[in-house]
Amino acid sequence: MKYRFLTAAVLLICCVLTAQAQSGRRQVKPEPAAPVPTPTPEPTPAPKKADKDSDLLFSLGADRSDSFSNLPFSYYDAALEGCAERLRAGSSAGVDVSHQSVTRGDAIKKAKSSSNTYVVLLKLTFDSMARSYDDLSLEFVVFTPGTAKVAISGRTFMNAGRAGPVIVGPTSRGSTGALYREQLLKKAGEDAGNRIIKSLHLDTQVPGKP
Repeated sequence: MKYRFLTAAVLLICCVLTAQAQSGRRQVKPEPAAPVPTPTPEPTPAPKKADKDSDLLFSLGADRSDSFSNLPFSYYDAALEGCAERLRAGSSAGVDVSHQSVTRGDAIKKAKSSSNTYVVLLKLTFDSMARSYDDLSLEFVVFTPGTAKVAISGRTFMNAGRAGPVIVGPTSRGSTGALYREQLLKKAGEDAGNRIIKSLHLDTQVPGKP
């Protein structure tokens, strides 16, 4: 009996000590997890604004089919060259020149089939008071891409309406007179190009020629 009593007492003491140890132990609460930062989306860079005329094209052609005037093709080429030079100088648009005859119908069809090409049609004509090749005038019309609506049309003249002194040269019908008319027609083409640049509000300043 004595041993049983001692055994029971020892067990009781052990239970008491164990209970005290458990009650005195601090329960450590786990630290709250750090909040995961929400990724901030990077701002989408704004697309760079391209030059408004950098994607534009000019397609130039001349109607050479007038059987009544029977003009040398070099006259048309001179007018086309002058107009093309001014369009290149006055804008960053590309310029394509056709050396084949282009009718009004051809020009309209080409303009309708493109989304960025202005079609420029030139034509050499005589007015009702014309007496010689020295009285030629240059008609021009510009068709809008996509719709082929007329953006601008007009007429320029050999030596007329130009700043600076009037150019005086030979008026004969020989080779010298023809070469000189080509110079005048080139300048008439330049005048047409200047007016087209101004009408389409292209910002690049067109440099003048002495």
